[in-house]
Amino acid sequence: MLKKIMSLYANSVLYTEQPHHTSDQFYIFYDESERNWLTIPKTSLTEKELNLLQVLYKQVKIPSMPSTTLSRKWHEFLLLNGSKPSLSSESNFRFIQFHIKGNGVDQSEIESAIKGFFPDEVQIIWEDDHNGIVIEERRQLSLTESELTSIADTLESDFYVKVSFYIGKINPFSSQLRNHFQQEKEYFEFAKKNITSTNIITFEKVFPAFVALNLPDYIKDKVNNELSAVFLEDPELYTTIKVFLENNLNASLTAKKLYIHRNTLQYRIDKFIDKTGVQLKDFYGAFTVFLACLLYEDNMHKN
Repeated sequence: MLKKIMSLYANSVLYTEQPHHTSDQFYIFYDESERNWLTIPKTSLTEKELNLLQVLYKQVKIPSMPSTTLSRKWHEFLLLNGSKPSLSSESNFRFIQFHIKGNGVDQSEIESAIKGFFPDEVQIIWEDDHNGIVIEERRQLSLTESELTSIADTLESDFYVKVSFYIGKINPFSSQLRNHFQQEKEYFEFAKKNITSTNIITFEKVFPAFVALNLPDYIKDKVNNELSAVFLEDPELYTTIKVFLENNLNASLTAKKLYIHRNTLQYRIDKFIDKTGVQLKDFYGAFTVFLACLLYEDNMHKN
């Protein structure tokens, strides 16, 4: 079948063995039944055609090799289980992972734009066309969460792509650094699939959902039985309560974000308390209800 598809696109190439080096201007698709690989120029495919080919065939992504010696060392250490780069053991590093949604991403332009936002030099390595890692040595206070939000907005405006970031923790340079990165990578992969309310992810934001969705089914059922029926009856109540909890029980900020009057907000909160008997004024009540919100949201996505 890939042979027939190849005839539709100029400059596409069919391989009987997986290509290990190719231009980042090509997509690669693999036919498992015939064990063939087809490369197609990115400019030849519409978004609809790309989506169809991704359904029919496995898309193979070959990471772009970093351009500098240090970035290649980081690439080998983090992604290929290579040895540590030769750096001072007294250094501290932070990994900021990013994911780009959109087609025709120009890696060099995106990389240059991201580097321009950082006050100090950073290394950037790419896992594939849409995923990369900023490696930041912490010499001074660097970009905050709000500043990264602004960067994401700027990149979307300039390049017409949506960008999400996972802000890693600061860790000393040691043999355990790769393990810390792999854990953060697991959290980011989870967030990309399950958290859509924000494009800036941190451990604190992802971990409650990570725990909630990995609970045993019998515990999920207990939480759902206690609280989810209220949300099923009144989905608007779920939205109100979740935004209220996400904004640290700040009524003014919640009302502003929901575009409702504070009296309307208070009415909905009182309604929830009356129906469930669960208060939201302390940590225990807020934690329990937030857990229920996360499980309800997951069920809605599945349905």
